[in-house]
Formats: sequence, C-alpha cells, structure tokens
Amino acid sequence: MSSTYAIRGNLIFTKTPEKFTVLEHGYLICEDRTILGAFPELPDRYRGMEVTDYGERLIIPGLSDLHLHAPQYGFRGMGHYIPRDGWTTWFDLYAFPEESRYADLDYARRAYTRLADDLLTTTTTRFAMFATLHRPATELLMELLSERGFAGYVGKLNMDRNSLPGYQETTEETIRETILWLNNCQGHFGDIKPIVTPRYTPTSTDTSMEALGKIVEEYRVPVMSHLSEGLNEIEWVKELKPGLSCYGEAYDMYGMFGSVTPTIMAHCVYPNEAELALMSRRNVTVAHCAQCNLSLGNIAPIRTYLEHGIRVGLGTDVAGGDTLELLRHLPFVTDASYARWNLTERQDPMEEPKGLDLPAAFYLASKGGGSFFPQKAGSFEEGFCFDAVVLDDQRLSDEWHSYNPIERLERLTRMGDDREIHAKYINGKKVL
Repeated sequence: MSSTYAIRGNLIFTKTPEKFTVLEHGYLICEDRTILGAFPELPDRYRGMEVTDYGERLIIPGLSDLHLHAPQYGFRGMGHYIPRDGWTTWFDLYAFPEESRYADLDYARRAYTRLADDLLTTTTTRFAMFATLHRPATELLMELLSERGFAGYVGKLNMDRNSLPGYQETTEETIRETILWLNNCQGHFGDIKPIVTPRYTPTSTDTSMEALGKIVEEYRVPVMSHLSEGLNEIEWVKELKPGLSCYGEAYDMYGMFGSVTPTIMAHCVYPNEAELALMSRRNVTVAHCAQCNLSLGNIAPIRTYLEHGIRVGLGTDVAGGDTLELLRHLPFVTDASYARWNLTERQDPMEEPKGLDLPAAFYLASKGGGSFFPQKAGSFEEGFCFDAVVLDDQRLSDEWHSYNPIERLERLTRMGDDREIHAKYINGKKVL
C-alpha cells in the first residue's frame, strides 16, 4: 500500500463530546501517516487514488487506553469477590505475585506475546501501559508492541517500599535501572516510548520521587501514576506525607504532576477542591477507569473534571477491568455518570437526567485520550494521525431490521468482541 490512499465505509467520529459525525459510505484519506480529510465523496483532486472499499462496515478512529497493567493480563476477570479488607488482599493474592514472575524473561515473553497479539484484535491503537519493575522484561514488552505497529507509552515501574518481599527495588536500584532503561530506549522501539511510572505514593519513597522528578526534567519524558482511587489510599498518603492540601501535591512537589511534562493520573475518584484547582493549573490528564471503579463501589466525578477544563481519557485498567476492548467499557462510563448524578445531584424526581451519553463516552475513548499524545490522535479531522479501525458487525445483525451506523455502534459497545475487528491502521500502516 502506498503512503497516500483512501479507505471507504461508514465513518463515525466525534469532533466534540456533544455529537457524532457520521459519513455513510464516506472516504478517509491518508498521506504519510496523517489524515488529509474525511469526505462524503472522493474529491476530484484525489481521483485515481488507491481506495480500499469496506462496504457497509463501520470505520472508527483508533481508541486510546490510558491505563492498562500489562503484567496483570493473565488474571483478568478474577479477584472481584475476595474479602474486602483494603488494598492488601488483592495485591498480595494476585497483583504482586503475578508481577514478580516477570523477572523470568521466558515467562515474560510468553505472557507479553499473548497480550500484544490480543491487543491487536481490539479497537485500541494507542495506550499508556504499566509494566513491572523489571527493566529487561519492560524492554521486551516495548519491542513486542513495536513489532505489531502500536503507538504509545510503556512504563518501567518504580517501587521501593510497601511491596511484597522479593518484589521491591532498593532506592538506588530503582533510580539506576530507570536511567539505564531510558538510555536503552533512545532510538529503539519505534512509536513505543518510555513514560516514568512510580506506582503510587505509598510504594515510592521521598528519595526516589525526588530523583525521578529530576530524571523527568532531564529526559523530558511524561509521567503516569495513580491518584485518589480509594478513600483508604488517600488516608494512607496523609499518614506518609502529613500536611498536604491534597494527594496530588505528593506528585506536584517533585515536578511530576504536569508542571514539567504531561502527566496521566488514573482513577481520580475522590478529589477535593484543592486537588481540582491544582489539576486545572497543571497539564494532567485523568484516565477514567469506570468498570474497575464501579467494582469497588466508586464513581469518579468526570463531568466535574470536564467542567473544570481538565482533560479526560479512558482506561481499561486490566486486570482491575476485565477486558482489553475499550468499546466494551463505554457503557460503564455512561451508566456510572448517570448513577452519580442520581445519587449526588438529583433534587427533583421529575428532573431531566444528567450524565455522559454515548457520544461523550466515545469522545473520551478517542479524541479525549488521544489528546495526551504529542501528535493529534483519535479523530478523523485533518492533520490527525491516521489511526482507524474497521468493524464488521454482521454477526450481530438481523436481516429483518435495518439500523443506522450509530445504533450499530451502540450495540457493539455492549455485545461486540474481537470477532468484529476486521482491519486496523496505526499511523497510516495497516497492521491487521
């Protein structure tokens, strides 16, 4: 396929959170990894161009998963019904023991190969992905993802306190290995880039956070971590770092809260006013993980973030979430938003419900999350990265009904899976 071509089908995308843009049997034109435009008819100046016609299939922008734990993929779908005595049980039974196994590079290769192959048959084209504290396994993960044509960020974990024995670095190790890893990434792994990744404040000492902040400034790499996911977590941070006005200050005081480089903070369920104000001033993107949060009885105030001008994308949070398919997380986003309004804002029984609808949720998964990346991504507007996914929903269709493209897309968000992924493009390259 040449670097300039077009694909044809039922184009669906969101320029704004308020509504879908639909071009039935429209044309999407690529030139050198970039979208030249989406058109209802092929413009005369492009006559004779190579066109791949996908007929009645749906074509959507590639989606961005801003929060995914790669080494936890093996135990997805488990751990939701263990006794609720805080974070310790889930980490001790599942997360830390499984992540420890990635010290074995053969094990890491088997597990990460499965993850990379399965991710290829989803709507995700870009991501911000946690690895483990093991540098060799993290570099292997980046290599496997690059080979499949993905774009995004992978983070070598930093964790030098409050972990299981055998799965914790010394402070000196976590800094030394991070610097070595960043140097090894230069000129390697294609569109897969490094991102500095302290797991969260309780597992990183002040000394390591200070050093990581200096590394972020020197290497100009972005940051990702967790923020205000649970009330018990917030209380723990208060004990470890007394005197803060909000949890976010535990990152901000070291230059890792969007003041130096862009930052992703996952969950962000319980912000106070100080945290909202700080996030509004900083270059912080919220990774909203609706399914995982709901499983813990938490609902993040996403409409509040948007009203404050804070950028929001979505995360599957595997294995806190059960599926890599980001489309399947959209109903959790909409349902959680309306539930939060009903529980916290509703005054009048006859009041019109307020919440995020399907276009808004899709916007967060596509253009919202795509806004974190240096290149514009997540829409079919001119100048955006040519990331596109072709969906074939024939398996779900009824020959006695006819549905419009938006209705078909809605059904895919609740019933679709890897069988509907017909083709996939990342940065203009057909990868599936």
